[in-house]
Amino acid sequence: MFVTIDNTPRDYAWGSRTAIADYRGRTASGDPEAELWLGAHAGSPSKIVDAASVGHADLAEWIAADPVTALGPELAARGARLPFLLKVLAAGAPLSLQAHPTPAQARAGFAREEAEGVAIDAYDRNYKDEFHKPELIVAVSETFDALSGFRPLDEVQGLLRVLRAADAASAEPQPGALDLLAEHLAEPEPLRATVEWLLRDGRGGDSGEANWVIERVVALAASPEAAVSPYAPSFETVGALADAYPGDPGIVISLLLNRVRLRAGESLYLAAGNIHAYLDGLGIELMAASDNVLRGGLTPKHIDVSELVDVLDFTPGAPPRLQPERPRAGVETFRPDVPDFVLHRLSGAASGDADASGAAADAAPAADLDGPAIVIADGGPVVLRGELGEAHLERGEIAYVTPDERRVVVSGPGVAWVATNGVG
Repeated sequence: MFVTIDNTPRDYAWGSRTAIADYRGRTASGDPEAELWLGAHAGSPSKIVDAASVGHADLAEWIAADPVTALGPELAARGARLPFLLKVLAAGAPLSLQAHPTPAQARAGFAREEAEGVAIDAYDRNYKDEFHKPELIVAVSETFDALSGFRPLDEVQGLLRVLRAADAASAEPQPGALDLLAEHLAEPEPLRATVEWLLRDGRGGDSGEANWVIERVVALAASPEAAVSPYAPSFETVGALADAYPGDPGIVISLLLNRVRLRAGESLYLAAGNIHAYLDGLGIELMAASDNVLRGGLTPKHIDVSELVDVLDFTPGAPPRLQPERPRAGVETFRPDVPDFVLHRLSGAASGDADASGAAADAAPAADLDGPAIVIADGGPVVLRGELGEAHLERGEIAYVTPDERRVVVSGPGVAWVATNGVG
């Protein structure tokens, strides 16, 4: 069964005012449109366009009432829960620095806060549910900018050298500020020590030494030395973050992180413990259906420093790019190392005549399903066919696919993004 769904974009302040509407071929609301949630998450379950077709108004209600039909017997037996959440995400300004827990950390944290009686909607609540929240982002806009994971330590030292050169060349050098930063970076666990110090000392008003470091780094990032260095994009990001979140410790923390620019079709996979922030761009985001977020700066929201540093993976390394599998023409599959979700990009234009018999039909772009799926039509109309039914989607329209269809075959001039659960 193919069931058309839709939703209203979340109006978070960092959202673009035009990107999601333009992507879907619709008129912009005039308000920020940050995330279009497509799934059954209680925070914003997708609406069923023709409610009479299944007898329910939204996807969460339908799944609760008839999990075997909506999810299939296997997922219905595992808790009657859609394990993934698909989003169209449009960042017009930087998001908060954040990380997500492992399954064990989520279970333990949720149980602890339940036992302590912390209200589920309390300002200082860390764990809203028992689930982990790994996520995948694929760039749809020409470029998509992000911070993700701790960069190699030799790059951190290279950034510090540029800042020292800029300080020495300034009218009033203040080497003491950079000495403070260097002292923490010389500790046995340099990244953990530096992040924890910045967050604890830099959020207590103007008295903390970290505030001096933040102020000085912001000034030096705008220097000629920074502009011509190999790290110019990172220093430009410092300026943008300082404009958006003046005085925030996350400004300096950003220099410890990989500054990533994705081109259209490129992706990042953000596993548990990865500290990240999206900066600008439009992307297709797919994640485990959870609301567990540990924040680490660039936000007025609650930051639990102790819990955050316990969750973070401080291992330095390259950005966590995920290369797609390409099993046949017109098919790209982004498959992370978790069973919660898989994302397929199917180009209907690559299929020729999907109605024809023989080789052309056999070669049509398709995704096999081990459960339900959600499909977005990108760039133009697509025709979706399964074992039992079919659907015609115009640009920007979305369909929920029940698992009895077993596969989605795509034709037409558009592209279909197909989100489904993995195997495991």
